[in-house]
Amino acid sequence: MLLTHHFRPLTYARQRPRDHRRGLEGRRLHHGLEAISLWLAMAMLLFVHPLYAEANTEAGSMAPDGAGAFHFVDDAGHWQTPATLLTTEYQVTVSGLIADTRLVQRFANTSQQWREGVYVFPLPDNASVYGLTMTAGERVIVGEIHTREDATEQYENARREGRQAAKVEQQRPNLFTTRLANIPPGETVLVELHYQQSVRYQSGEFELRLPTTLTPRYMPGELLPDQPASWQGGWATATSEVPDADQISPFTVAEGDVAAGSHRARVELTLNAGLPIATVTSPSHSLNSVWVDDEVSVTPQAGEILMDRDLIVRWTPQRGQAPSAALFHQSWQGEDYLLALVVPGVNGEALLPRELVFVIDTSGSMAGASIRQARASLLRGLETLGPDDRFNVIQFNSQTEQLFMAARPADSANLARARRYVSELTADGGTEMAPALAAALHHDNSEAASGYVRQVVFITDGAVGNEQRLFSQISRQLGDSRLFTVAIGSAPNMHFMREAARFGRGTYTAINDLGGVSGPLDELFRKMEAPVMTAIQTRWPDGFTATEALPQRPGDLFLGEPLVQVVRGQLKGGELEARGRLPDGREWQQQLALANAAPAQGLHRYWARARIDSLMDQSLSGQVSEDVRGEVTGLGLAHQLVTRYTSFVAVDRTPVRPLDENLETDQLPTLAPAGSEASMLRYPQTATWWPLLTATGLLGLMFASAVLMLQRRVWG
Repeated sequence: MLLTHHFRPLTYARQRPRDHRRGLEGRRLHHGLEAISLWLAMAMLLFVHPLYAEANTEAGSMAPDGAGAFHFVDDAGHWQTPATLLTTEYQVTVSGLIADTRLVQRFANTSQQWREGVYVFPLPDNASVYGLTMTAGERVIVGEIHTREDATEQYENARREGRQAAKVEQQRPNLFTTRLANIPPGETVLVELHYQQSVRYQSGEFELRLPTTLTPRYMPGELLPDQPASWQGGWATATSEVPDADQISPFTVAEGDVAAGSHRARVELTLNAGLPIATVTSPSHSLNSVWVDDEVSVTPQAGEILMDRDLIVRWTPQRGQAPSAALFHQSWQGEDYLLALVVPGVNGEALLPRELVFVIDTSGSMAGASIRQARASLLRGLETLGPDDRFNVIQFNSQTEQLFMAARPADSANLARARRYVSELTADGGTEMAPALAAALHHDNSEAASGYVRQVVFITDGAVGNEQRLFSQISRQLGDSRLFTVAIGSAPNMHFMREAARFGRGTYTAINDLGGVSGPLDELFRKMEAPVMTAIQTRWPDGFTATEALPQRPGDLFLGEPLVQVVRGQLKGGELEARGRLPDGREWQQQLALANAAPAQGLHRYWARARIDSLMDQSLSGQVSEDVRGEVTGLGLAHQLVTRYTSFVAVDRTPVRPLDENLETDQLPTLAPAGSEASMLRYPQTATWWPLLTATGLLGLMFASAVLMLQRRVWG
């Protein structure tokens, strides 16, 4: 403005006399516009600044300013200080193929207000929660199983009346929520859970996985109408594809965003596999292992571990001691339960060339170490292709992209192009998995595709919230393909990985770090190259009906995989007979005498969980019949299991919180998975003034443009 005023008198002096009046009028108009602009700018500044400050305060939890503290905001948009600390303890006992875990969650209230803790946490994908105990001071309250509606009513009544209560409910088969009401100021309350899981056995090695955190899941679909303006239970809101998105999206924060000592776990494992153990290893943590006869005690070398990745423990039997068959028995409430494990030892070479379709997840949740693991996994897969094979590569995030329009021969030129393509892949965007599955499972009916064994390798962290819809899609579109899943990252969604492979008539594996890519993948591709044993059937003797044996129709078996089946009935002796067809057409057969079954615990829960899973498979369309709901509820109540329709609740009878004291709710976060990028952090938010700020900014920009145009007209 100073330069303009300084030079304009010289400009006026050069104007012709008849234009002088026009120049004076333009000058007056220009000064008027400048004055209006200045006053408008000042008014906008004075008006917007308080709103911006308030909005900035409300949204400030996106970038907490206090290291070592978790900040969140309440419904009114006010800051609240960190309050509840969380530590856990796992005590695991493995007997044969069953692992029984005592999980203790400690909620410490460090504030001067009464608190309610809400904690969404992962459990193994095949976990069966069967016990709950709440300990508050010297009071120990044993939980009871109820229908989900009854448990919620009891908990809410206790919460409102100032009584201490705990409730545990299932959101997904591998995702649960603990709610703990009325934690006194300065005190610690314990929630003790008991759950069991089956141990995975394949290729002569046992494996147990303990998840401690989860990867934030992508929620596809359109936002549902009439949603609250502020986010309540999680960082996501309900969508048409994931109507419970707010229940499965706990805040995901960095280690520095929680108080020192919070989100740590102590783990103790006792391995009693029923046979001598040669080695105990872990791809995720360094371990200490102590042998006492055939029993091994296992603890992490670090003592307490950070809850930012799955703990994986593997053990192998001594040479020559690997089981080829095993039978376990339990009597419970007048009924007998038997669990059979049979390892056929299938081997051989593929009879037909393969068409391999590699699908790689390049969404934002894969950023960091995960995308590097995924690229390395895919490159390793390309190395297994032979000259008679065909292949294609598909990547997906918010969009799906294919390297080739259709599968091409695995010659040197196509492989070189694929390697360059894979090496340049980066991770960003959403996880729109359905279009990628559709492209991968699309059937090429051309003459060039005939005569090939079609296999799809799906490389992902499984971080999606619409699992059931995807399982339904796989079932509908699979055709003659087989789907093999490769779990990526330090905390993948193993429920998705296992079930997608099961519905895809394939198998699954997991990659936990870059240094361990080759071993698991080589094992997976050996399975894919080896023909499977098909047409598997089992015949149990009198006393057991076929409908009580689960799974009722065992799937195909790949190299090194065992046949596992559990049955309920009345034990009268006899033999179990298992049959199958080998790759060369020969029939495989094996018998097990029921009298030789070893005693075991927890088989009735194993059977009940398998039955519940079988019933829920019928609801892939999203609709659950009343008959299925009723039977699942009955199984949960009878076997004391948390299911989709049953929950544990523990309620103290005596009120402890004065009703005139407020109760604040803490939505406890989970830690971001190890190796993930900062973009994976999900902090709580509330509604902000961004629409007003945006509109005001656009208005100011339009006014400034109008001033500029008037200036040009006046002085042009």
